[in-house]
Amino acid sequence: MLSKKLITIFGFSIPLFIAHGIEEIQTGFYNVDVWDRALFVPFEGLSMHSVMFVTFQMMLWVLLCIVLAMLINEKTRLYTLALAGGIYVLELHHIYKALAGGGYYPGLITSLLFPFVAVIFWKEWMKNYRNINQL
Repeated sequence: MLSKKLITIFGFSIPLFIAHGIEEIQTGFYNVDVWDRALFVPFEGLSMHSVMFVTFQMMLWVLLCIVLAMLINEKTRLYTLALAGGIYVLELHHIYKALAGGGYYPGLITSLLFPFVAVIFWKEWMKNYRNINQL
């Protein structure tokens, strides 16, 4: 069974993700980030309504896949949480871009917390991984 501590760490990271997303929106992250621009190029020719519909559909598909993973067994729940852990690490790119550019990079302020969350999360994730694989 997943530890209460791992679930709590993930739960506390949700408000951080929300704050981080708000910071990215307010500071125009989508206008400067190369990854973001490359990922969303296919949507440039669509109307706003079309983009909203496609986004809704894709979010629904992701939600359904996550729900399925959560229903299968304890290992798939743990591996699904690893996706969040990967995102914690990926958020380091804001810090790298700020250091490389010598100034603020959109999303920097809230991204400063992700390395701490990542270390705590991955330590607890590894404990859970060892426990689940001993069963």
